[in-house]
Amino acid sequence: MEITTDTIMLLIFVFIIAAYLGVELISKVPSQLHTPLMSGTNAISGITIVGAIAATAINSSGNHILGLIIGAIAIFFATINVIGGYFVTDRMLAMFKKKETPKK
Repeated sequence: MEITTDTIMLLIFVFIIAAYLGVELISKVPSQLHTPLMSGTNAISGITIVGAIAATAINSSGNHILGLIIGAIAIFFATINVIGGYFVTDRMLAMFKKKETPKK
């Protein structure tokens, strides 16, 4: 599979549209819903990691160094998102645990 300039431009266009729509969608969410939204973000980031691993594996066998680099960057950032999401979710769940009263 040969990567042409048209293919690269199409991929960049799709990325820009996806980024713009993602920012618009998240900015319209009320701040009270950001923490529950993190669970959905973790699921999407998990899917992104699997896709990036597959893309990196496919591009590592050929001479597609650009695909390899982009796949590695996607794995890195999606992993950071998942780890941060777990910390936020854990903190949110800790707010609902009953606090023990100190004994006298």
